[in-house]
Amino acid sequence: MHDMTPRHRPSSERFPGLRRRGFLAASLGALALTGCGGSGDGGGADKGGGAPKRGGRLRAAFAGGGAGETLDPHLSNLFADVARAKALFDKLADYGADLSARPRLAEKWEPNKTLDRWRVTLREATFHDGEPVTAEDVLYSYRRIADPKQAFRAKASLEPIDLDASRATGQRTVEFVLKRPTAEFPNVMAAFGAYIVPEGAAQFDRKPVGSGPFRFVSFAPGRSAVFRRNDDYWDGAPHLDEIEFVTANEESARVNALLGGQVEYAHELNPTTARAHEGKGQIEIVRLRNSAMQAFCMKTDRPPFDDERVRQAFFLIADRAELVAGALSGAGEVGNDLFGKGYEYYADGLPQREQDLDKARALLKRAGAEDLRVTLDTSAVAAGFTEAASIFRDQARKAGVTVEVKMGSKDSYWSDILDGGTLCCYRSGAMPIEAHISQRLLTDSTTNATKWRHKDFDALYQQAQSTRDKAARAAVYERMQRRLYAEGGFLVWGFADWIIGTARTVRGVETDAPANTLDWARFDKVWLA
Repeated sequence: MHDMTPRHRPSSERFPGLRRRGFLAASLGALALTGCGGSGDGGGADKGGGAPKRGGRLRAAFAGGGAGETLDPHLSNLFADVARAKALFDKLADYGADLSARPRLAEKWEPNKTLDRWRVTLREATFHDGEPVTAEDVLYSYRRIADPKQAFRAKASLEPIDLDASRATGQRTVEFVLKRPTAEFPNVMAAFGAYIVPEGAAQFDRKPVGSGPFRFVSFAPGRSAVFRRNDDYWDGAPHLDEIEFVTANEESARVNALLGGQVEYAHELNPTTARAHEGKGQIEIVRLRNSAMQAFCMKTDRPPFDDERVRQAFFLIADRAELVAGALSGAGEVGNDLFGKGYEYYADGLPQREQDLDKARALLKRAGAEDLRVTLDTSAVAAGFTEAASIFRDQARKAGVTVEVKMGSKDSYWSDILDGGTLCCYRSGAMPIEAHISQRLLTDSTTNATKWRHKDFDALYQQAQSTRDKAARAAVYERMQRRLYAEGGFLVWGFADWIIGTARTVRGVETDAPANTLDWARFDKVWLA
């Protein structure tokens, strides 16, 4: 038995400055969370190197969700939720820095020849109560997530699995029966929110039991959560004695707490803050590259963007370097109208698209769209959106296009622009390119914001999923991306850095992991010097 008695005062008592700022809910918006992979213990604030040191408590400040927060890993929606969930729980697989699936609780996986059955072997791991992680726990977890009466985040990701037909073939082996060939089934196991919980577990906020690197100590929703090192963790005991997650919604509150020594880790800083403190010696700035796609979304099913020449003209209107410099304050890199720069299967052989106003005007003329007027929906819902809209409006004017910027509500923006309007600001967090295609670019995708609906494109996706040879599968994905590059509806102008601040005593923060990957917000490999 382990001592579960809370021994620490709530964070609002110890950090009054954070309490005064309030605990306003933070929305992920389109920065969808997914999984992760790989395991790193270098980089980030590890400027001096040296062997990891054991002991101490690290306090990490995240924006939170107020009194409605939960430790139920299947309900994780905010970044704070996911950071807490990965401290307490594990998934079968998770994403590496290139967004390929890496084994976690699953020691190995093997498909049949037709890719519609996968045999998964679990590693030897135990839950915090000492019970082994079994195949029945896995099936219970997935069936709980798939419950049609619930709204668990990973439900759509698990859709390819026939859970009625899937079964345990041993204590540590599961045979997953799929509804169709799925070459990228490891991505399903790594899906955001697909955590494994003990069979029968339903309540998680009082004494949650997982198999993760930390054990539960205390939880005050909207205030703090304290977890203690799990010495029996299958991937090696954490270096830290304890991790405390502190809620601080305003970026200024997180920064001030870091500068004042009240926390050692501050999540989600803006580029202006990073520039003000980088290299000054008081705190360390960690930039996670390629963490968020920044784009304009063109609706391909309605005028004027139902004409591919107009879409191609807009590709050529954009000055991507100017957008990155102005909208992201330089904290990012230019995009090339494709999702997933640097990720597995990314078509990096295509020429970098540059602004060409003369060619853009010629395309618009051939499309009969001279003197075009179009409304660009934007909102303060995400950093850089309003700035990007203003910059692009000025760029379009040089090509004879009038862009009218329309400000939308932060509360309803994502639902409003999913089906409405013709042109909007858009962003997405890290996920596999295959998941981006399946969730956003197939005819029946539920978040198909560009209304890209082409049966031949759907058929290529199914071909890729039915192709066992990885090189052949990569060739199909490249063919699909070339089509999107030529005539798609996403004008991807940049990829934003995700910025974290740490105290100078913090070591082992991974710098090569985009947000939403395993090594992002992962504290079992971090230590205090």
